[in-house]
Amino acid sequence: MEQLTHYDIENEQKQFPITIVCDAIRTPENIGMCFRISESFGVEKIYFHENSPTTENRIVKKTARNTVTQIKHETYSNFESLINQLKTEGNSIIGIEITDKSINIQDFNFKNHQKIVLLLGSERNGIENIKLLDNTVAIPMYGRNSSMNVIHSLAITLYEVTNQIRK
Repeated sequence: MEQLTHYDIENEQKQFPITIVCDAIRTPENIGMCFRISESFGVEKIYFHENSPTTENRIVKKTARNTVTQIKHETYSNFESLINQLKTEGNSIIGIEITDKSINIQDFNFKNHQKIVLLLGSERNGIENIKLLDNTVAIPMYGRNSSMNVIHSLAITLYEVTNQIRK
């Protein structure tokens, strides 16, 4: 067995019909990791709130590495307008959020949706207006804690979504 370096690995370059919307995420590390995770899973585009740290933030740059230049991204000012625009473009709006209607991610059929928007809530308050969502998915947890970091949730969800779509 030999450990491989980045230069030894050639990933299958693939893009999925997935958009990420970050609802007022404020931590630069989370913004940077959103780029890195999204690029790794072939996400088409990311939307950040205008009050989120920008790609010029040194912590965002450091955490994202070079993925800031590898994935389309935009800022938005009005959450409701953005979600309504994405809906009219044929996207299913799916929040990664714990609600009384959430479906466990492994039980949700992502293949039934042509274009997917995964919505991440703010670190402190979650998703601003869950009434705008088509569905919510949750990650089953077995410890005492009922939630995890927003970017860890994104990574787990993107793994599940891309795994289902690829099959």
